[in-house]
Amino acid sequence: MLNIRLSRPDDGARAVEIWRLAVDATHDFLTVTDRAAIAEEVQGFLPAAPLWLATDERDHPLGFMLLDDGRMEALFVDPAHHGRGVGRALVEHALSLHPVLITDVNEQNALAARFYQRMGFVATGRSPLDGQGRPYPLIHLRYDPAAA
Repeated sequence: MLNIRLSRPDDGARAVEIWRLAVDATHDFLTVTDRAAIAEEVQGFLPAAPLWLATDERDHPLGFMLLDDGRMEALFVDPAHHGRGVGRALVEHALSLHPVLITDVNEQNALAARFYQRMGFVATGRSPLDGQGRPYPLIHLRYDPAAA
């Protein structure tokens, strides 16, 4: 059984671990230098960020999401729990709070792009660079109930 709750200060290390495991499993397109720089940025802000966590029955975090109003800034799931409904539960929770939901996905992350498509997100545009100006194209997505 999954529970969704807000993060607490003691969840920071686990959130960083989930991020690291998920990126290692899905972001093989990152250069070693960019991966290291991004990891440093993430370790600097993620532990204190207001995250929504998907936890198991023991309250152990399996995935997290960062929402900023109606924008999903991040969604990462421990790869050991991929395909078990963790990401879906987080997105459904986001939609319960913000029925108009947008997000971005790295174009090279085909697994995530397929996930968002299955969840009912549609492409609304594309940027050739990521949010930090790195050469990792982003696909801009918006939730469309008709596509779900």
